[in-house]
Amino acid sequence: MILVLIFGIVLLVSVLLSDLANRTVLSTAVLFLAAGFFFGGILGWINIRPGDPAVSRISELALIAVLFTDGMKVGIRECGSLWRLPGRALLFGLPLTLALTALMCRYIAGLGWLQSFLIGAVLSPTDPVFAAAIVGRQRIPARLRHLLNVESGINDGLALPIVLALLAIGGEHGVGGGVLALQLAGGIAIGVIVPLVAIFLERQAWLAISSEYGPLFALSIGIIVWSAAAVTGFNAFLAAFAAGITVASTQSDLRDQFEEVGGLLTEILKLSALLLFGAMISPAFLAQAGWRDYVFACAALLFARPIALLVALVGARLSRREKLVAAWFGPKGFASVVYAMMVLRSNVPGANHMFHLIALVIAISIVAHSSTDVPIARWFPRKSKGTTEKRPRLTKM
Repeated sequence: MILVLIFGIVLLVSVLLSDLANRTVLSTAVLFLAAGFFFGGILGWINIRPGDPAVSRISELALIAVLFTDGMKVGIRECGSLWRLPGRALLFGLPLTLALTALMCRYIAGLGWLQSFLIGAVLSPTDPVFAAAIVGRQRIPARLRHLLNVESGINDGLALPIVLALLAIGGEHGVGGGVLALQLAGGIAIGVIVPLVAIFLERQAWLAISSEYGPLFALSIGIIVWSAAAVTGFNAFLAAFAAGITVASTQSDLRDQFEEVGGLLTEILKLSALLLFGAMISPAFLAQAGWRDYVFACAALLFARPIALLVALVGARLSRREKLVAAWFGPKGFASVVYAMMVLRSNVPGANHMFHLIALVIAISIVAHSSTDVPIARWFPRKSKGTTEKRPRLTKM
């Protein structure tokens, strides 16, 4: 119960400081990461190790919730509007970020090509919550907020098949290409069929959902999709992402009903996983990393994503300031944490070293991006003197 007690105390402190965090460089994510590091890595009160089943289970469950809610942000009807800016970031920026990260990993950290591309895939997704002051404030141009929100909402799901394929090539549990394809296709099928059946039933005249139970409708769909994928052995991550897209495409009002309860549930799971992730980053863990590892971690954040986005946005109707902000705010988020756990549990040679590299990049990213979003947001002028800036919908993590 000591873990639950620590989590409750840190959560209370974070809630009490949440308004201050939205206005300063203080970050809830850094608080949980630091708490995990202090109580686990230094004091040893949180006794967990990388690869522990409990850590993996909580992290995977949190990622499923994240992918389900991310999928709800992208209905089929809205996909036509993605090309102008988010489409550039997804179709050009993400592959280029992956490739540049892999090249840096190969020639700086000295890993093999397979390991380098796997690390590139793990680190290619971004997380908008670690830049809440950018994506949630009215003073930031709407097109920039839209770009970062949509990109980060989709790239988790786009990177996942690449990560799984590279793990299979690397020998994870002997999974072959045919088995992997079946797992992915089965996951997508479950993610499409279950919501369609549930929505069909909901539309029948003899059935009706009361207003207080409305938010639980989407939640029940998510639980069925997750458990059905687990029972059948299909990929639960892609099932959750496909389910979110299906719900948003067929009954978009469910997004609004699910947003509050789903957002809180996802937040709790993410913060729990961040606390556990911080507990794994002990002083001994950091000491095991060589100077090349630290150089790679800094280079991946300072060059890979910025260069990739600046190239992808060439010719886009964005100001120089907007392009620079979009290029910098590619925080390595929660999906990368879970993908790192998957790498650690795999049979890929050098998995432990790879986990160290990924953990370094994520930890530095959380601190760097969460502490610079408020100052950079102030770089943009207010829209008008009489306009009151709305609080960001995203809580700064």
